[in-house]
Amino acid sequence: MPKQIIETVQIDHRGLMLVLSSPSGAGKTTISRALLEDDDKLSMSVSATTRAPRPGEIEGKDYFFMEPVDFNLLVNRDELLEHAKVFSNYYGTPSGPVRESLAKGNDILFDIDWQGTQQLAQKAGDDLVSIFVLPPSTQALEKRLKSRAQDSDEVVAQRMSKASEEISHWAEYDYVVVNDDVERCILEVKAILKAERVRRIRRTGLLTFVNGLREGY
Repeated sequence: MPKQIIETVQIDHRGLMLVLSSPSGAGKTTISRALLEDDDKLSMSVSATTRAPRPGEIEGKDYFFMEPVDFNLLVNRDELLEHAKVFSNYYGTPSGPVRESLAKGNDILFDIDWQGTQQLAQKAGDDLVSIFVLPPSTQALEKRLKSRAQDSDEVVAQRMSKASEEISHWAEYDYVVVNDDVERCILEVKAILKAERVRRIRRTGLLTFVNGLREGY
């Protein structure tokens, strides 16, 4: 019996922007970490900010730290995919590094809220894949927030009050997952990412490959 010849086909493709949003405590940070640990083609979006660096933070890895005047220049030049003011500081996603990564076939992960996702959707087009993470119940969400022991009872109450508004935007997302079991939820998100990577619109080299097949190559 002749040995079967298996050819590996490499087709050029464009990367995607993967957004994870959820109310605080629903588990998106845990899911994000799991994705980044297992996938060398996925990296976290690096935001620009006007706040001062905290101990241990690295320029270009944790944030791009800049003065307010420089941040405003990026806004005026339309060089941010999304931006917002949080307390007294500004945060935003520079478009240049993201576009470069996508062109190389690498994917970028965004941990942003529904407002940032709305801004991103206006500029990202087909590059955007958005996932909203829901808690299994309101009681479970509150329990998770309290078990983290990071916030006071007052802050937990504020986060719970805000959660209802955040959850109301679930229908604006491409996918919705319920984090009742974190390992299963991670597998669902990985499945979404795997399927989205092979969508026809992202496989930029597909036309060349198909034309070659038709010509007998």
